[in-house]
Amino acid sequence: MGLLLLFIIQIALIVILEHHRPQKAIAWTIIQFIFPVIGIPLYFFMAKKYSSRPKSTSTDLERTKTDLLAHCRKRAAEESLNESIGHQKGLLASLQNIQSAPITVHNETSVFPDGAHAFEAMLEAMSAAKDHIHIEFYIVRDDNIGTRFQQLMIEKAIQGVKVRLLYDGIGSHQLNEKYLTQLHDAGVETGCFSPLWSAFIDRRLNYRNHRKILVVDGKICFFGGLNIGDEYLGKDSNLGFWRDTHLSVKGDAVLWLQYTFVTDWFYVKGAALTGSNYFPMAGSSGREMVQIIKSGPDGHRDTILEVFFSCIVSARERIYMETPYFIPDPSILMALKTAAASGVDVRIIIPAVSDSKIVQWATLSFVQELLEAGVRFFQYDKGFIHAKVMIVDDLACCGTANMDMRSFYDQFEIHAVFFDRKVVDRFEEDFERDLQASSEILLSEFSKRHDIQKIKESLARALSPLF
Repeated sequence: MGLLLLFIIQIALIVILEHHRPQKAIAWTIIQFIFPVIGIPLYFFMAKKYSSRPKSTSTDLERTKTDLLAHCRKRAAEESLNESIGHQKGLLASLQNIQSAPITVHNETSVFPDGAHAFEAMLEAMSAAKDHIHIEFYIVRDDNIGTRFQQLMIEKAIQGVKVRLLYDGIGSHQLNEKYLTQLHDAGVETGCFSPLWSAFIDRRLNYRNHRKILVVDGKICFFGGLNIGDEYLGKDSNLGFWRDTHLSVKGDAVLWLQYTFVTDWFYVKGAALTGSNYFPMAGSSGREMVQIIKSGPDGHRDTILEVFFSCIVSARERIYMETPYFIPDPSILMALKTAAASGVDVRIIIPAVSDSKIVQWATLSFVQELLEAGVRFFQYDKGFIHAKVMIVDDLACCGTANMDMRSFYDQFEIHAVFFDRKVVDRFEEDFERDLQASSEILLSEFSKRHDIQKIKESLARALSPLF
């Protein structure tokens, strides 16, 4: 009787503490039933609410942010944003209302559809660096491509360029200490965002820095789906060809990607990087509008989720989406159903082969009800699709955030909204090419899958708020 009472108290504790996210409460309740002995310890170490980062910014950084906002708003006032977004005036108002993410107006964007082209462009930009190189990745590996980045960082540091590397302690837990020692010996500064053991002790294992940013001299920045590892070049024998989307941008948008790096650097190292060399405001000759949006559990929670939701509910003609993990928040799920029911052409490309079986099962658990609502799903057959792209009518979104609840609530992400027709057309071309390499999931066939498969999907969906 005593054990039963203890079990009931544990369940009640979870329900009370997770009342703001019922799906997460259900997931942890299931964990308690499956693993009654270790369920609460798991919850204790993994489900702590992320209140705030104790030293996330400084007075100097806040002053820099104020200057950047004034600079970008002044330049935006000189342009007619309303003419650049067609009929989506309500969406424009919603995006402009994000106070910490102004729409920048003088940019040039390049889109890379795979790791081979993106890595070469990144290494070329690093080779040309004169002042500084700032690198921030979720995963850094000491394999072939990781070694190329390491050797170039060492070379540039010896030349006198300030090189700084941030990596996530959980995503990069396999990174060899020798790799870092060689960087340090050459003068490269490194920082680990939430080292594995401290994240465990501080009960923040579930909160990860999923951003991928490379800034060179404050003038060009790369970001998107790629981490630094050979698998992103298609060298994983299980996944094969790796289809991703990475980006480079020049212009005022770089200021906000740089600001994201320096605030993360300050959190990890306690040093504020605020010199004019980090934030050159000479601008770019480009005319593209780009909005950089960051989110995370430290005060920017839900920002990317809100942008995704606003884009979807504003759609009149089309919603094209590519995502490796499709575990939508209930609001996104309802928005997609409503869009499809209202006649919007909704197409979603997901992997046929995934790097996680349980995530794939959770993804498939959403497919039938969306197919019934009129959404079309396609499975990418050429390899593993890791691109995180959404095209809604005349604009597109791309960055590091997946269409899943971990990206929405628990991870530090960086994303961008693109308004320029040329850039959106490029995303559309890649999407159409990916459709040609995909097989459509038909409701008539999908609904016949085995009951055991449906059970796997249902269980994975119930647990999906935890991964």
